Amino acid sequence: MLRPSTRRYSVSRPLYSEDTFEDEHAKVYRKRKRLLDHFIQYFTCTSERAKNAAVSLLPIIGWMKIYSVKDWLLNDIVSGVSTGLVAVLQGLAYSLLASISPWYGLYAAFFPVIIYFFLGTSRHISVGAFPVLSLMVGAVVTRLVPDEGLPANITAFEGLTKDEQRILVSASLTFLVGLFQLGMGLLQVGFIVMYLSDTLISGFTTAAAVHILVSQLKFVLGLTVPGFSGPLSIIYTLESVFTQITSTNYHDLVTSIVVMVMVLAVKEINDRFKSKLPVPIPIEVIMTVIACGVSYAFNFSENHGVDVVGKIPNTFESPIAPSLQVFQMTAVEAFPIAIVGFAVAFAVAKVYSVKHDYLIDGNQELIAFGASNIFGGAFKSLAASTALSRSAVQESTGGKTQIAGLLSALIVLVVILGIGFLLEPLPKSVLGAVVIVNLKGMLMQVVTVPYLWKKDRPDCIVWVGTCLAAIFLGLDLGLAVGLGLELLTVVFRAQFPRCCVLANISGTDIYRDRKDYVNIYEPEGVKIFRIPSPIFFANIDFFKDKLKEAVGFNPLRILRKRNKAVKKIKKMMKKGELTLTSNGLQATCSMPIEESEDESNMEDLDKPTDYSDLPMQVNWSAELPANIRVPPVNIHSLILDFSVVSFLDISALKGLKAALKEFIRVSVDVYIVGCDPYIIEKLRNCTFFDDEIKTSIFFLTIHDAMLFIHESHPPKTVSERVSGSSRSQHINSSSISNGLKIQAMEDMKTEVETDTKPETRF
Repeated sequence: MLRPSTRRYSVSRPLYSEDTFEDEHAKVYRKRKRLLDHFIQYFTCTSERAKNAAVSLLPIIGWMKIYSVKDWLLNDIVSGVSTGLVAVLQGLAYSLLASISPWYGLYAAFFPVIIYFFLGTSRHISVGAFPVLSLMVGAVVTRLVPDEGLPANITAFEGLTKDEQRILVSASLTFLVGLFQLGMGLLQVGFIVMYLSDTLISGFTTAAAVHILVSQLKFVLGLTVPGFSGPLSIIYTLESVFTQITSTNYHDLVTSIVVMVMVLAVKEINDRFKSKLPVPIPIEVIMTVIACGVSYAFNFSENHGVDVVGKIPNTFESPIAPSLQVFQMTAVEAFPIAIVGFAVAFAVAKVYSVKHDYLIDGNQELIAFGASNIFGGAFKSLAASTALSRSAVQESTGGKTQIAGLLSALIVLVVILGIGFLLEPLPKSVLGAVVIVNLKGMLMQVVTVPYLWKKDRPDCIVWVGTCLAAIFLGLDLGLAVGLGLELLTVVFRAQFPRCCVLANISGTDIYRDRKDYVNIYEPEGVKIFRIPSPIFFANIDFFKDKLKEAVGFNPLRILRKRNKAVKKIKKMMKKGELTLTSNGLQATCSMPIEESEDESNMEDLDKPTDYSDLPMQVNWSAELPANIRVPPVNIHSLILDFSVVSFLDISALKGLKAALKEFIRVSVDVYIVGCDPYIIEKLRNCTFFDDEIKTSIFFLTIHDAMLFIHESHPPKTVSERVSGSSRSQHINSSSISNGLKIQAMEDMKTEVETDTKPETRF
């Protein structure tokens, strides 16, 4: 905190416009690289670049150099075993979301992990099945191979059972997702995830959690519900569930409730006492073992009609080639799956990288997940990303590197090849219960809605719109709607910024919105206008409208009125209806002269006022003869604060130039302050400056411009204001009594050109 003696500062420096500043301070002109220069640099190979590229492509090289066997290995072993047990259970559970056999979820916890071990940059995320991706894959699977009716007309389906057809669709889709991710990584477009805001992802994952919850009801209740896809699929699923609600299998329901209560209770204990527990209690694994034992002992499958996991092959299935026809039919769904999978994984990886102080590379993550999904798809794996709960287990149990992930894959391998048969009596209702419990975090995101509504309503609209669209239209269309809403909020915020008029905080060089402060001074005859956004084609008209609203008049309308008035005065003088006397111009008749229709071209009225052939200069602030009325202009200077204007496009440049000329032509001096030098350079390159608009209108700060204005238009003293007011009253009463609309020229300082005629202001 500053001491009282240091809370004031005094700076003495010259008054700077942009021109004078550049004259006194030499500017460094940097040579800009051409596109060809960037191209040559990108493809130039040196030994250093080759080394960096190898380390970048294989991040394992970087962290293996610093791996401490003594300090890290034990932690990685404990973490790998714990994560592997959770991965087995979640792999079985999430495969149900994809409408395929449970053991294929185990493949997602093995094959992608092996590839990510070598190519991934995150040391803490657990790669494998993710419920949202599994659900999106399941929507595609049920669309091409529905529970009821004929499958899609795909040549590769011939001779395959329904389960085999679904596996082909799932594997081909996973392969295509990997191709999209790998392609984006090689093209270095990892920045695309920046367009998915936290608000959008939160709303989307909440909607996905609702879909997952509804999809698991059939397992929890022991019902046979066909799979639905497309818009309103959740409504059709709920309709089918409630239609069959009386057929609920009570053994499934009771088992699910017991598992959910126990898992939720122990997870709460883990959260509350995580600082005291060496490792979290693996309650999901414990309940799974208990459920398997009870199901086997009481023969739930045959005696009570409970649907169980069934036979798990004790070997890997042979790899398959993806179907090109499936590629064609699923490309539209594959791209959002690729984006969502990467976005979620990258967001989780970023959290842990910040926590443990290391860097991750978005483009390399795309390459890693792309290669992982291509490899996994060839071996019939589900699309891989990361599950938040599984990654939390890997990090919280002490995992230091992806060696923990590799060990978790070995645990999965042991289950697949050795002890998978022990999971055969596991009721699917237990898996459904585990899935539902793990949705708690995503479902609880709904509590952010009231906060968003109070703090940022556009973000709240994005959240609610994305969530509702994803729930009712499906996850793929919901994501598209969310992106559309997000882009609209950006557009509206840029197109309709909060423009304001600034005023001076008394006794300082600080200028703030005049509506926000009490002790504030608005300079007489000066308007300071700020637009807090870039100016481009979409908001240039809004900018001009707000500017006219701020100054209180339309300069173009006034310019046209003045040009009409000058033309009429010239015409009346030519006809002898106005004569020049010692007291000024005097009308030869007291009858008001009706204004005739102006037949001149409107373009002529938009040009600067032509005072030639007039024996005096017009004082537009006074009353005019012959009932000629021109709206007054109550300012002499206008300051535009461009300190937050980051760019101008060509359309905005043209609109700005036209607006400035309108003000200049009605004798309002315009100044632009705080403008980025690169914008000024662009204005020069685009021939923005001419005889009317000069570079001298640019100043460094608002205060520089105000000091310059005070030199040109000194503020009136109190006595001058009082005398000016009484003189104005005398002139007005005299004009009314004599029927004159002309006043004699006042003694004022005015800059005139050498050829200016003697003035009589009226």
